[in-house]
This record gives sequence, C-alpha cells and structure tokens, in this order.
Amino acid sequence: MKRGGKGPALRRVGGGPQGRANPSPTDGALSQAGCGDSSTLAGVSSAQKSATTNRVVIEDVTPRVDDGRYPAKRIVGDVVEVEADVFADGHDAVAAVVRYRRSDQKTWRRVPMEAVVNDRWRASFPVDEVGRYVFTVEGWVDHFLTWTEGIAKKAGAGVATETDLAIGSGLMAAGAERATGPARAVLKAAVASLGDDSLPVDERVAEATEPGVLEAMAAFPDRSRSTVSDRVYEVWVDRERARFSAWYELFPRSWGEGGQHGTFADVENHLEYISDMGFDVLYLPPIHPIGAAFRKGPNNTLESGPLDPGVPWAIGNEDGGHMAVHPDLGTLDDFRRLLRRVEDHGMEVALDIAFQCSPDHPWVEEHPEWFQHRPDGSIQYAENPPKKYEDIYPLDFETSDPAGLWKALKGVFEFWIGEGVHIFRVDNPHTKAFPFWEWAIGELKREHPEVIFLAEAFTRPKVMNRLAKLGFTQSYTYFTWRNTGWELTEYLTELTRGPAAEFFRPNFWPNTPDILTEYLQTGGRPAFITRLVLAATLSSNYGIYGPAFELMENTPRHPGSEEYMDSEKYQLRHWELDRPDSLAPVIAQVNRVRHAHPALQRTDGLRFHPTDNETLLCYSKLAGDDLILVVVNLDPAHVQSGWTDLPLDELGIDPKHPYQVHDLLVERRYMWQGPHNFVRLDPHAMPAHVFAVRRKVRTEHDFDYFA
Repeated sequence: MKRGGKGPALRRVGGGPQGRANPSPTDGALSQAGCGDSSTLAGVSSAQKSATTNRVVIEDVTPRVDDGRYPAKRIVGDVVEVEADVFADGHDAVAAVVRYRRSDQKTWRRVPMEAVVNDRWRASFPVDEVGRYVFTVEGWVDHFLTWTEGIAKKAGAGVATETDLAIGSGLMAAGAERATGPARAVLKAAVASLGDDSLPVDERVAEATEPGVLEAMAAFPDRSRSTVSDRVYEVWVDRERARFSAWYELFPRSWGEGGQHGTFADVENHLEYISDMGFDVLYLPPIHPIGAAFRKGPNNTLESGPLDPGVPWAIGNEDGGHMAVHPDLGTLDDFRRLLRRVEDHGMEVALDIAFQCSPDHPWVEEHPEWFQHRPDGSIQYAENPPKKYEDIYPLDFETSDPAGLWKALKGVFEFWIGEGVHIFRVDNPHTKAFPFWEWAIGELKREHPEVIFLAEAFTRPKVMNRLAKLGFTQSYTYFTWRNTGWELTEYLTELTRGPAAEFFRPNFWPNTPDILTEYLQTGGRPAFITRLVLAATLSSNYGIYGPAFELMENTPRHPGSEEYMDSEKYQLRHWELDRPDSLAPVIAQVNRVRHAHPALQRTDGLRFHPTDNETLLCYSKLAGDDLILVVVNLDPAHVQSGWTDLPLDELGIDPKHPYQVHDLLVERRYMWQGPHNFVRLDPHAMPAHVFAVRRKVRTEHDFDYFA
C-alpha cells in the first residue's frame, strides 16, 4: 500500500546509522510509560513524571501477531519491514528507530525510521540466519531537529538572534559530549563556528546545519527521555525450504516389484523418477510397525485377511512403536541409506508423525494412564461419528501424567531428527493440546531451528490459525475444495493480504490419500492439470499424493464419497508408472517453471486480475523484475475464452508499447499491448497459460503469434 510522500528529511529521520549499537538509558527497560490512575495522588505524580520524560507515543507496531503474543514469520534473506505510529504533543520534531537483534544476542542494533504519512513511520532490517529475532521501536523528541527547522526559517526571514544561536550551540555541545571519533571534532567545530560573532548570522547558521553536522548529531542523539514500545516483538526466521517446496507423497509398501511388499530399497530405485518430476520433498506416511488388533481390510472393511497390511496410522506392535520401522520396509540402516540417496538427488525426506497408537503399541501396556478409559475399564478407540477406528487409540492429553506423555512425544521428534529427518508432516495436530505444541515446537526449534513442521489440520479456521501461531511452519488448507474463481480469489486474498499472512504459510494439495474431490472424480485429465497448475502457481508450497495423481486415479469408494476405491491406506497397490497418458511430463514442466522463476517461489506477490468470463481465472506474481501471469480455464469440460483486464502500471508495463507473453507450459510466444487481450483455452489441449512477461520487445521476431 502506498502511504504518500515523505516530509522534510530534517524532521523525519532519527537515530544512528544502521547497525550502530549506541548505549541508551532505556536499554534495560523496554517499556512505554503510562499515566497511571489519575484519580489518586500517586497517579498524578506518575503522569507528571511521564509528561517530562516520555512525551512520545508509540502505537500499532507491525508486524505483530496477536499484539506480539506470537512471532511473525520470515525466511532467511528477507527484509523485515517495521511500521509504527510515532508522535508527540506539540510541534517538536520526533525521531524514531527500530531496535533489533537475534534473541540470543545482548546488543541491540538500530535502524533509523522515516516518516511515511500521518505520523506513520517505517524502517526495515535484514534477517540472515535461521532462528528467532526480536525488535522494538524507540522514539523521542529531538530538540536539535526542532532547532534546525526553526533556525532555518528565522535565518531566511532575517530574524535569527544570538539567543537562537546560543540554544543551538548548547544542543551541539551536548552532542559533542555524547559523540566519539570524528563526529566529536565535527560538532566541536560547529559550536565554535556558531559562536563566532565576526561572521554574519546566516553564514553561521549555514555552517551549523551543513550535512556533516546533521549526520554527526543524528549519530549521537539525546535519547535520555525516549519512549520504547511496551512490547518486544518476535520474528521467527526459517530456511528457504519453508517458503518454497514441492512435495511428493508415496506409500513405500506399494513400490515393490511383482506385487511384493515394497521396501526402502524399492523407493531408492525410483528416486530418479521422482526427482525428474522436479520434487524436492519426498513425504512418507508412517513407516512404523502396524498393529494387528482390529486391523482393517481393503476399502476399510472390518474383516482383514492374513496378508492385509493394515493402516500405517495404526502404529505399534511387538516390533516397537514410534521409534521403530516396519520390518517389511527394511531396517533402520536401510532407512538411513534412503535418506542419503534422497539427499543425493537434491531432495529431503518428510516423515509423518501421528501421535496415536494401535492397541498393540508398547505404550498401551507400559503407560495405560496415557489413554482415555471407558466406564468398563477398556480404552476408548478413535471415532469421528459415524466413522469408527477400532484399530487406533488416541492419546489422552488430560492424562494424570502430562509430563511423561509430553516428554515421550517430544522424544519421538528428537529420535528422528537424530537420524537425519528435518521435515515432519504432523497428522491431526488439532486433536492434541495447544500448550503441548507450543512447548514441544519451541523446545525443538531452540535446538534444531532448521526443522520444518507441516500441520495436517483440515478443521475450523481459527484452530488452523492457532496451530500456525504456535509454531507450525506450513499448513494444509481449504484449497482442495475451492474450485470457482470467486472462491479461489476470496480465499487466496485472505491468505496473502490479511492478518494471516504474517504467520500462516499455505501448502496446497490437490489430492491426499484421504481426499479425492468431486472435481477430480468428474473432470478427467483437464481437471488434474488445472488443479496442478493452480496449486503450483498460487502457492509457493504445494504437494501431490502420487502416483495416484499423475495416473489420474479418480474412482471413489461410492457415489458422494471422497475416499478412493482400493485405497492404499488399506492395501498394497501396483502402479504402472510408464503409462503413456501419465501426467509426469506435465508435472515436470510445471516444476521446472517454478524453479526457474523467483516470482513463483513466493506466495506474497500474488495479485488477481479481472476477466470478462468468470470461468477464466487470471492472476500474476511479481518478484523483483520477474513477472509471471497465469490464466486458467476452471471449466474442465468446455473451451472458454475472454478478455483480460490488467493493471499495467502496477505490473510495470508501458501501455504505449507492446509486450511479449511467453507460455512456459507449451513454449509459445504472443505479442500483447494494453490491458485488454484475448485468451482462449481448450481444457483438452492445455487448460492454462503460465506466461513469463517480457515488458520490452525489440523486434517482431520475438513472438510467434498475435493474440
């Protein structure tokens, strides 16, 4: 948002040079003084003291989450832009700085703030390491800036007096006492010049207010009566993978040869297939031993045969629990080797953490107090009425032993971090206690700040937001069910322009093992490509559940259901990866485009643009000079056409000259001019344009067709 022009620089800039850590009487007391209870004599005394020492008011500091209760989120290399309302009584000049540091450092750095408009001030600071940063805002009445502004007017009008000069001399003399190095000499010389009555007043004023003097005074201001914001605000800084990632989910047990139970080694043999599609996160559902009690059969039947593998989320049997691997997948050494091979292919493994147990889990016998018991003494199994999950026992966070339970669960993360896993997809975190997540994630990130947590919580918005505030790095979203242009525009605007943008990082999934939407069931190949392009270009983090996605698996268990027929959750599958109609080449091209264009590696640069056809969704992403324009046909059955309406000024495009749009999906170039251009998309050919925009075109040979 544009805030308007800047006022006079002399009045608007305060504090020392960026990065300078000048001592201040308020360094140890980060609080904004209040007036107290004016109905009491003590309150009056407090108000009088505040009026003489803390005239500046600081309000509405951003970025902040829940008034500073939780940290805002950024990525290494970002610049944190801080704004605040800073003002004082009367007409004296005000100066302000942002004070910031890493949370484990003691010394504050200061960045001068500049006034924007209507007492709103702004400054920024870089975050170049993973971890927690803190910042606050400090402001003060700057009597020297007030004097320079006034003396310039008086000298210009020829009414400056010796008394006026003496006031400035005193302020600069005090500044010289605070200053060190060359600045002290500059200020002492300015004091001498100002007191030299052999020179005309206007010359003395000019020497006392020349740039070197102003810089010296700004570097060593009088902050003895400054006000500091009543909160220290936090920013959590993650590594780049938190902002930009493409996830591929697979069940290792279905990747065996000849219908055999797959192993970690079988996954190794297919890593090239996955990396060739451009994915950088390989996500594995739970890899632990699976319980036998109440094991579910194919398509979630209650009867299971001796060869039915069970549900991976029914964790634990005599072979171990959350810190063991299923023997049919291999050994822990085999898993370690898989981690190394995945890394060799430029990817990372994300491991599913599901805090629930099968009736056979060792914890059931060792810690029965960690589970909820029914009146007959039996342990309560999981339910989501009318669904029942007899093969799963939830953990009871109202246990009589919360310390033991919390420590054990945190220990699960620590074990796998020790094995080399640094990304976790957490199953149903909204069914576990919020205080636990705040404690566990805080403790884990303190020791392992590089770890990424993805919250799988398809639940109420406020619950999803709370989990993100508590420390989850990324979050599943409602994108899966947003199909119309209006729904997508409203939802993405909420995620990228609203308060949630400070703490909620979306990760878009067109499908999951639990979700086969009606759009994918009925839309055929065009629907899969449409949802792929939307997920991969609207959000900088996205994922697919494969090979079900690239092989366009779209048969539900029954009409009206979002569950897959013959779901991998309950049985082994055999996938024909070399099918000629596979979407793997399309997925690979989409991911190549994402990796080549910085605009698609962020979500915050998203803007929607109108079209005259509601089935055509048009939006752009901008990062530096990189501009991507996307037009998607949301109708998987019919050809749709229409006209764009682009804000050329906002996109940096000259309306008087043509510009080239290069379709990166099908390698075609078009010459456009002005905001209104015609598009026609046949979903059975390619339902989307992903254009790289070239703002300046030299010759007619830079395009193929006019459109």
